[in-house]
Amino acid sequence: MIKTKFLQACIGVSIVTLSVGFLFQSIQKASATPTITKPINMVAKDMELGAFSISLSVKDLSASKQFYENLGFKAMGGDMKSNYLIMKNGNALIGLFQGMFKGNILTFNPGWDENAKNTATFVDVREIQKELKSKNIKLDTETDAKTPKGPASLTLTDPDGNPILVDQHR
Repeated sequence: MIKTKFLQACIGVSIVTLSVGFLFQSIQKASATPTITKPINMVAKDMELGAFSISLSVKDLSASKQFYENLGFKAMGGDMKSNYLIMKNGNALIGLFQGMFKGNILTFNPGWDENAKNTATFVDVREIQKELKSKNIKLDTETDAKTPKGPASLTLTDPDGNPILVDQHR
């Protein structure tokens, strides 16, 4: 009986390990293909929102900087004098902001990659706004749809109360 349960557990672990291996191979293959701008009438899974980061409201910027450096993050933008830093570890981005806003914010930057470099193509925040509104998603703030292009942003809140910022810098 014990040998049978042990064997079943080992088989289960092997299946999970194999599945995770295939998942990572799929992710690696997918990330090797170039990004193509999606048409305006995108489906949710194809909505191009740009680089993702989490913007953290911190009490002590120096202490937070040191903490995240100990996790392998390195400062890539911002400035201690301006009370914010953008830090990176691989493709993971975090923004540390002291005294700028309350709570943490999920942030997307259309037109930027994870190195804050311009992408060749991107979906303008005004098109993203149009798509969100067509799906009856409530926006907390909107961009001026009359301005045809350039920097703009919008905000919304997910069903659990997490604020989301879509912030286009170009």
